[in-house]
Amino acid sequence: MSAPGQPAGPSRTPVYALVGNPNCGKSTLFNALTGLKQKVGNYPGVTVEKKIGTAYSQHGLPLTVIDLPGTYSLAARSPDEAVTRDVLLGRRADTPQPDRILCIVDATNLERNLYLVHQILDLGRPVILVLNMMDLAARSGMEVRVGRLEHALGIPVIACEAVNGKGLIELKLAMSRPDLPLSRHAWDIPAAIAPAVTELQASLAAGEGKSPLIARAEALLLLTDQDSVRVAGSTPLNARTTEILRSWQERWAGQEIDWAGILVGSRYDAIGVLAANAVQAGPPAGRTTSDKIDAVVTHPVWGWLILIAVMTLIFLSIFTLAEYPMDWIGAQIAALTRGVKDVMPAGDLRDLVTDGAIAGVGTIVTFLPQILILFFFIGLLENTGYMARAAFIMDRLMSRVGLNGKAFIPLLSSYACAIPGIMATRTIEDPKDRLTTILVAPLMSCSARLPVYLLMIAALVPGDRVPLPTKVGLMLLMYALGTFGAFGFAWLFKRTLLKGAPPLMIMELPPYRLPGLKDVVLHMIQRAGLFLKRAGTVILGISIILWFLTTYPKGPGGVVSIDHSFAGAAGHAIEPLIKPIGFDWRIGIGLISSFAAREVFVSSTAVVFSVQNFNADDAHADLTPLREALRNAHWPDGRALFTPLVCLSLMIYYVFAMQCMSTIAVVRRETNSWKWPIFQTLYMTGTAWVLSFIVYQAGRGLGF
Repeated sequence: MSAPGQPAGPSRTPVYALVGNPNCGKSTLFNALTGLKQKVGNYPGVTVEKKIGTAYSQHGLPLTVIDLPGTYSLAARSPDEAVTRDVLLGRRADTPQPDRILCIVDATNLERNLYLVHQILDLGRPVILVLNMMDLAARSGMEVRVGRLEHALGIPVIACEAVNGKGLIELKLAMSRPDLPLSRHAWDIPAAIAPAVTELQASLAAGEGKSPLIARAEALLLLTDQDSVRVAGSTPLNARTTEILRSWQERWAGQEIDWAGILVGSRYDAIGVLAANAVQAGPPAGRTTSDKIDAVVTHPVWGWLILIAVMTLIFLSIFTLAEYPMDWIGAQIAALTRGVKDVMPAGDLRDLVTDGAIAGVGTIVTFLPQILILFFFIGLLENTGYMARAAFIMDRLMSRVGLNGKAFIPLLSSYACAIPGIMATRTIEDPKDRLTTILVAPLMSCSARLPVYLLMIAALVPGDRVPLPTKVGLMLLMYALGTFGAFGFAWLFKRTLLKGAPPLMIMELPPYRLPGLKDVVLHMIQRAGLFLKRAGTVILGISIILWFLTTYPKGPGGVVSIDHSFAGAAGHAIEPLIKPIGFDWRIGIGLISSFAAREVFVSSTAVVFSVQNFNADDAHADLTPLREALRNAHWPDGRALFTPLVCLSLMIYYVFAMQCMSTIAVVRRETNSWKWPIFQTLYMTGTAWVLSFIVYQAGRGLGF
């Protein structure tokens, strides 16, 4: 580790931590600095996203940048804030303590943002302060005196407009400096608290080897944060420090001294002096452009109509814009299959490659354009600031089911994938609200369900092409079922298992901005990469295993017969359970395999029907489109298997069933218990069976 203020040694790339309040433009700046040179994963032991990128100085030297979760304070109230705090304090063995810190603030709300800056300066690390959104500050008549702030703090202060790329050259020049100064700004710790800070500082320095300034900063945090959040992977406090902290807290409690309030008040006094010196407020502002737009977008009536229109536009785009690239990908996969069959001799190995690997993965990859379009719109809504408005609109509805609007952002994220949606519940402060949101988040129709819906819609509608209004209508119906199902169960849980009044929603509405196309594209590329990685690992492995299970043991004479296979035996075993909802043993194979991931149903169906219809005399017989294979499938008595009623029943089943082992694992880790993921699996899958039973049996009774 380099000494503070000194360049890192030649054997180590300098590490910068990027920190800031939510909605300050931190992610935009991270993308502007690192571009495609970034990796996304999770911190070991806790489901908090870890983003690390490589930037380059003005001299072409690589710089490592860690994008830490947004936080208003280092006094952590949630797991993601705890990770930010612990990385900066050097508590995590999996992440190096940063050499330097980039602290980005919203120039339009400087005084509020300076609280976090003030805490970070206590760490004794070299800091570069980035004043973002300077254009919005100027537009509101506010003058931020950069020179005065730089002089008062004694650190580089860079005026920036991250979304427009302004200030990036100046920032890279500052990041390139080998002699970044330490802040000379100091504030007086209240006399009543000073002895406790000194004693805790000494214990942290002696017992944990902390540097004096880091130990002092951590001592202040321990006293400020009365209910500190600890997460897996973080170094716990030693026993001596814990005892000192408890002793002082008991002493002050007996004397009725609000030690945390005294510390926070003293810090804000110092911040007030800084802000008064650095900010010249403009004349009282009238209604801003954002206010005028919000008058319509958050209107009790127009707001809902706009939200419905936005969702309809997304689904319409998914069908229309993705059609041609999907056809092209499908043609390439078919050509690849034919090419493999032309160069490989007939046999099990060729069948494994074509019917197992290519058929399984290729069917899923075909849906990549639609996944990309979905993520494009999610990124667009986040970048423009509309996502927060959607949460505000939904608060009126969600308060009736016992949740507040903050829960809608995790639920909205679950439209893409339930895993990041469940992870996003960390921002919900009330434990019961958070658990309720976790339990219902998988009911939101994620992108993994899209391939299942699309396949069933294609098989449901007669003719070669499905009319666009039919596609959009059925998709909206499935998404509406999942959404209102989530609200219904949230209402039930908040009145039974998890009783409690919903807290008031306090949410910051960021200003509207033109979206940064680069940020949206990067978001798409990252999520597409994760999708393809999953297709190339989990789905490929499952497809190969499924091919084996559907091929062996072979029937009499060595003929491939799915009826005699291991998978066929499993499908037959569960057929009595699923026959009342219209499914046969072949669909049962898809249901079993898709417990690994919902989208595997499509690839497993491709493998199942490809194997069953295989004809050794016709090298291309198994290239029949999957939709046609489903339409040609029949029950033993000659009835069509995939009737419109069965397709509808199957879609409803996938709306409600818990068919994702990854989600179950994340729920286990987030709740730290197997109780809730088991309960979640049982209630969701049970609901799916009951509703599919009602739809199928009622439909048959009505003559469908």
